[in-house]
Amino acid sequence: MNDRSPSPPGHAPLAEDDVGGIHVKYLHHCHRQLWLYTRGYRPEADSDLVAFGEAVDATTFRRKRGVALDAMRIDWVDGRLWVHEVKSARRPDDAHTAQARLYCLALADRGVAVHGAVVHYPLARRTVTIPFDDAARASALADRAHVVEVSAAPSAPARLERARCKGCSYLDYCWG
Repeated sequence: MNDRSPSPPGHAPLAEDDVGGIHVKYLHHCHRQLWLYTRGYRPEADSDLVAFGEAVDATTFRRKRGVALDAMRIDWVDGRLWVHEVKSARRPDDAHTAQARLYCLALADRGVAVHGAVVHYPLARRTVTIPFDDAARASALADRAHVVEVSAAPSAPARLERARCKGCSYLDYCWG
């Protein structure tokens, strides 16, 4: 398999309004994963890790209602205007923080005076609080622009070293 796959004919890069949480998550995990995802390659449906994450999401905080916002699905926003996200991971990750900042930015852009985000890790019984300040806004804006840039690349970014790909649903595509 060619490591630098060209874009399919007619591929349109993402617009900033089309950037969702999954795009920012993949930006922080692997640019190649993001590039493939924006072109419709979606092996997550067959991933046990994705199924596990969905099960954790479905069985925790069941009384909370998600918020659909363009390309995003926020787990919930409380009455004090804090975004809440639930993650199946046992420890915090930069990608989780970046997703939460993007959700705060999306709400702030719509006139909601959001204070920040709380990322919940129910398996570790831990939460991380992320204030939404000027630095968080700037970071979210930079991430959103970087997603658009990676999406527009004419060929796939290089693979990461294989050791970093453990558990990735794109492993077979990149290394098969």
